[in-house]
Formats: sequence, structure tokens, C-alpha cells
Amino acid sequence: MVSARRFAISVIWGLLLAPLVQAQDLSIYRGFQFGMSMPAVAKKADVKASDAKVIHQRPALIQELEWRPQRVFDSAKETDPVKQVLFSFYNGELFRVLVTYDRDRTKGLTDQDMIEAISTTYGTASSPTAQIILFSSSRVYNNVEKVLARWEDEQYSFNLYRVSYNSELGMAAYSKRLDALAEQAINQAIRLDEQEAPQREIQRLKKQEDEDRLARDKARPGNKEHFRP
Repeated sequence: MVSARRFAISVIWGLLLAPLVQAQDLSIYRGFQFGMSMPAVAKKADVKASDAKVIHQRPALIQELEWRPQRVFDSAKETDPVKQVLFSFYNGELFRVLVTYDRDRTKGLTDQDMIEAISTTYGTASSPTAQIILFSSSRVYNNVEKVLARWEDEQYSFNLYRVSYNSELGMAAYSKRLDALAEQAINQAIRLDEQEAPQREIQRLKKQEDEDRLARDKARPGNKEHFRP
């Protein structure tokens, strides 16, 4: 029984490590390298580049592209622990990778199991008393989670976390240089959106008024001709 359990854990560790790259190389996740262009990422992930969502257009182009690794229909044969990957781009360059692990594929694994498995590839992890803010680049929502373990160097950072409200495990990885630039651009874009919101509302109301007037003008002749008291 003990041997079977150890074998099962070793298999799961192997699956978790499969997406990761050569020892302590934090510049790549599953062959996706930070700084990679959006079309190149889309091609490698076998998704359409046109599926990328434009989040902000100024002062920098911020895009997001979702990827769900190839799934099999027989759940008994499913081995990939990754449920979803969200790629984020700054002016066309990959700056952040947000990985969500499948709950069934990681069921029963403790935080220490995950840390030990990933550390086999990335080296010794630090255990910072820190939190990480997970958000869409549109800032529609913010989700602050405690970092369970961190693997980093001067240029890149990988952060393992467990979502507090549903216990899902995830990994947030990013290029420190590009992430800082993107963060600055996103904050500025949000400020610009807020400043321009009143004028956009005025323009929206005027457009709606013009469309309503044209619709009335178009309907008036026929309605007037056929109206009977």
C-alpha cells in the first residue's frame, strides 16, 4: 500500500513537472518564453491570434489570450494537471502567465507536495510572507492570494498560490521588467478611462439621441399616411 502510494505521488509529481522547463530556467513556461510575440504564442498554443482580447490600447497595447491545453474526453485518461493558462501581453510581448491547475488532477496534494515537486525542477523555493494580486488586465476584478512558495531570479518570478474561496492551485509567473512596464501602462490607461468617462457618456447619449431622431423621421411619413383616428 505504501509503495503504491509513493508510486502514485511520483507519477503526479512527474505530471506537474512536465510543463516546467529546464532546471532553474525561469524564462520559459511550457516552451512559451517571456518576451515572445502574441502571434508566436498563439501559434504554439494552436489557438487563433484573433482570439486575443484587447484590454487597453493606450498608452500601451495590453492583450490577453486564453489557452486550455488539449483535453481528452475520457476523464480516466486525463493526465494534464493544467486546466487553463492566461497569457498577458505588453505591446505584443508576453509578460505574464497565469496558470490554473485542475482540481481533480491535484486533488489530495498538499501545499508541501506541490512545493517539493516544483522545487525538483526550479531549486529551493522561498516562503515569503507576501500576497499576490491576481487580476484581469482590465482590472474588472482583483483577487488577493497568499503566496505559498516563490521561485525567482533577477528577471523572473514564479509564484505558487491556492485560491482561498475554492482551494484551486495556481501559478503566477512573470517577467519583472515587462510586468512593471505593463503595470504602469495599465494604471495610466485606467486613469485615462476615468477622466474620459464623462465625455464618452455625453457622446453616447448624443449618438443615441441622433439614432432615435432618425428612426422617428423614417417612421413618420408612413405612420402619418396610414393613421386613422
